Amino acid sequence: MVMLSLTPVKDAVGTVLWPTHPTLDNYRTVINQDHFFLKNFWAQIANSFIVAIAVCALVLAIASLASFAVGRLRLWWGHHVSNAALLTYLIPAAFLAVPMYKTMYHYGMLDNQWALILSMVTFATPYAIWVLRQYAENIPFELDEAAKVDGATVPQIFLKVYLPLIVPALVAIGTYALLLSWNEYLYALLMLSTPTSVTLPVAVGYFLSSDDSPWALLMATSVIYALPPAALYYCVRRYMVSGLTAGAVKN
Repeated sequence: MVMLSLTPVKDAVGTVLWPTHPTLDNYRTVINQDHFFLKNFWAQIANSFIVAIAVCALVLAIASLASFAVGRLRLWWGHHVSNAALLTYLIPAAFLAVPMYKTMYHYGMLDNQWALILSMVTFATPYAIWVLRQYAENIPFELDEAAKVDGATVPQIFLKVYLPLIVPALVAIGTYALLLSWNEYLYALLMLSTPTSVTLPVAVGYFLSSDDSPWALLMATSVIYALPPAALYYCVRRYMVSGLTAGAVKN
């Protein structure tokens, strides 16, 4: 993908693996939006950022509250919520595309980024609850009891005791939710339609609608789009393994 992005457009369909005359013109074209398929490039990548950050924030908020209620407050229906969250993954996400589309149509949310945000939240939240619940149950309950002795209320225990202790898991879950929505194509294609509202994965798909697809520009766009998640993973990689495996072993 990188090599093709450095290849001149006229040589992109050749048989040479390494570009004979590497060039950055493809990246300049993408950044300057100097092509029909790229005239809304910055708006579309901004849409991807908005959707990914909103999904990440909502999933973290919902999952942290649900895991605290299920894992720390010892509610009798807690295990039912956890099991129900896992049961949602028995149905492939692709099978729910039409029902989700009809639901968003009913509420007049089509071509609105909130339609895609809410769809992604429904898919990412069950896994986040399941992971955080396991993580929550491994934290010593004596910490909550000590906080209660000091006069802390349940909201204070959640904010000042629970949240600081689950930061590694929150980072891992947040990264998972962000990447899930960042790379989403099917639901973005269904929910969004206008060129200025679609996310970049959908816009990249438009490249293939032409008989003479600009493959070099497509690869340059893809490389640029891959940089933010790669940078994110590099920054939080030390939290990923600990966060995702901390709930795997039950004490």
